[in-house]
Order: sequence, then C-alpha cells, then structure tokens
Amino acid sequence: MGVILADSNDLMREGMRSILSAQTDLPIISEAINSEELCEQVQSSSPSMVILDFTSEGFTIDVVSKIKSIKPDVRFIAITPEQNAQTLIDALRLGVNSYVKKNCALDEIVNAVIETSRGNKFFCGQILETIQRAEIDVNHLDFDPLNCDPVILSERENEIIKLVAEGNTNGKIAELLFLSNHTVNTHRKNIMAKLGVKNTAGIVMYAVKMNIVSPNRFLFSPSNG
Repeated sequence: MGVILADSNDLMREGMRSILSAQTDLPIISEAINSEELCEQVQSSSPSMVILDFTSEGFTIDVVSKIKSIKPDVRFIAITPEQNAQTLIDALRLGVNSYVKKNCALDEIVNAVIETSRGNKFFCGQILETIQRAEIDVNHLDFDPLNCDPVILSERENEIIKLVAEGNTNGKIAELLFLSNHTVNTHRKNIMAKLGVKNTAGIVMYAVKMNIVSPNRFLFSPSNG
C-alpha cells in the first residue's frame, strides 16, 4: 500500500511529496524518473497508486497499459499539462483512472488523490470540458479494459448530490463541506458526466429516484417557493 510519484521533473515530484505528506495519510514509497524505472519499482514495491505525468521526458503513455497488464490493481492518476481530447481519451482507455491538469487548484489535486485511493475516478473540470467539447461521453469509454465494474459515485459526490437536490448553491455547498467553489464545480461536472445528465434538474431527478432526498423536500422548500 502506497504511492509512487512518476515524473522526470524534480520540482514536481518534490511538490507532490510535500502536498501529499501534509494533506493525506498516503505513504510515498518511491519516485521514478522514467518508464523503465517505474516498471521496476511497481514490480518490487507493489504500490496501490501511481501519480504520473506521462508527457514528461522519459515516459510514454504505454507504460500504463504495460503495468496494468501485470498489476491490474494499480490505480493511475495522470497529472499533465493541457492535452488535446484524443490524448486524454487514449490515456483513459489505456488504464488511467483519474486525470487532472498541472495547473489545477491544490485542493482539486488532493481530492483526485483521495478519491482515486478509495477506488473512485476523478476528473478536473477542465479535462471534462475538453472531452465533452469533442462530443464524447466519458461513461462510454472503456476506462479500464481489465475491469468492467460500473462507475460508482463517491461518498463526496453523494453528499454533493444531496445538497444540490436540496437547493443549495455552489457557494453554500463549498461552505458546508469546507471546499473551494472551483472544487465543488468540478465535483458537479464529474457527477453529471457519471449520471449522463446535462443540468441540475437531472441531478435532482436522480436524487429523488434513488431516495437521496424526498420529492416534497425539494419541490416545496422555501428556496423554490
């Protein structure tokens, strides 16, 4: 159990180590500066997760599928500069579980790590927008060819669904959950992508259908009167 940081940039690895040590209890068990080193470390240390910039020098996206073929339980978070939609889609199909950009807010990156460590998927809002502009539904992608489990909503996502359905704004949800507005917005985009809905009404309908909230509570709340 632990995390490998895979990036050829010393500063990025040091920064991630510092952030994760301060804000999570996930141990950093090693660091890799190229694909060959990463494969060797995965074999020897059996990590639960790899945080990877496959665009950095010495790495290619193929290392993900190579590792997944021999260690299918290893989860991958890609943290890269901006990429085009096809590159993102290829990464997801090859086995990347979660994806955020390097210029995302720190709390988004930390959320991605925490959610991925729990077995969930996390995409920053900018990544989802790039994919959706290409008119591709993330739910129809084969995220992990070695695992056909359905996409599952995380505990945090269910909390946000409930609060959305109760009529709370992003600002109020951020206040209640001690998150930034940007992170709440990212969660909402992830939720809509997973549920296959396009707006708040779709989230509310899901919440009512799944008995997360009472229809009466939403329809007759003061904010909707």
